[in-house]
Amino acid sequence: MLRLRHLIVGVIGLSLAGCVPAEQYAGMKMKADQLAEQLGHSQTEISEANARADAAQRQLAAVNNNGQTESALVANLTNQLADMQKQNDAWSQKYADAMGIVGKANTGGTALPAPLSNELSAFAQQNPDLVEFDPARGIVKFKSDVTFAVGDATVTPKAKEVLNRFASILNSDGANSYELMVAGHTDSSPVTNPNTIKKGNFDNWYLSAHRAISVGQVLIASGVSSVRMGVVGYADKRPIASNASADGKAQNRRVEVLILPTTVRTPSMASAEPKAHRSHASGAAVPAAATLNKDGANPVTLTK
Repeated sequence: MLRLRHLIVGVIGLSLAGCVPAEQYAGMKMKADQLAEQLGHSQTEISEANARADAAQRQLAAVNNNGQTESALVANLTNQLADMQKQNDAWSQKYADAMGIVGKANTGGTALPAPLSNELSAFAQQNPDLVEFDPARGIVKFKSDVTFAVGDATVTPKAKEVLNRFASILNSDGANSYELMVAGHTDSSPVTNPNTIKKGNFDNWYLSAHRAISVGQVLIASGVSSVRMGVVGYADKRPIASNASADGKAQNRRVEVLILPTTVRTPSMASAEPKAHRSHASGAAVPAAATLNKDGANPVTLTK
């Protein structure tokens, strides 16, 4: 650029030297200087424009690369979700198959005898906000949103009244020989409320199991023998509806009581629980407040 400026000035100097007045020469030299300065500004602007273009090109390339990375990530997550859904569908089908087997075993193709099924249907119709009955499989479903407070495993007073009525049906002549399974279920939302966790419901496994235990305890308190009963928690692993909607989640929050078409093997054990245990070593009675260490014969008294 400096050489170009000198060249312009030199050419004008050669052409005017000796033939123009000094004032005209000075004016033309000033114009030449201005022209050279303008040319320098133009060159700088061109360089800056090129630099901006290069930067924009690099940004565009980065955006394209990021877009490809995000697309790949989305595709990967979509594939993982599809695989998980397949696994979930497989487990759900196994559960449905198992329920079908339970419902049809030893009953000639029907879940329960007609009188008992009719009584349970009437029971559900009398308590539609709390209870549903599946006559094909002999499953009584208690809706968790009414049976329990949110994030809690304590049975509400209203639900206790309904469970007391249910217990009287289970203890009737038409049902008192059947075994029972109490199964707790939750939706897919994780447990995050500190109050829920403080109560020992650390996750959906705990919450579902504790709710099933609570229902079982109310039934036992109402006279249903614990010998007839098993309790299990399934967390969110056995959904009956989609967890993508609020209505589906509400359906999944439930405690099921399966009335199994199998008879209690030892009906004589259906009496009240023993008030004392027997010492493994001596046969002497041990107070109910004591239990045995599982690795030895010495009683270990429990303290609060």
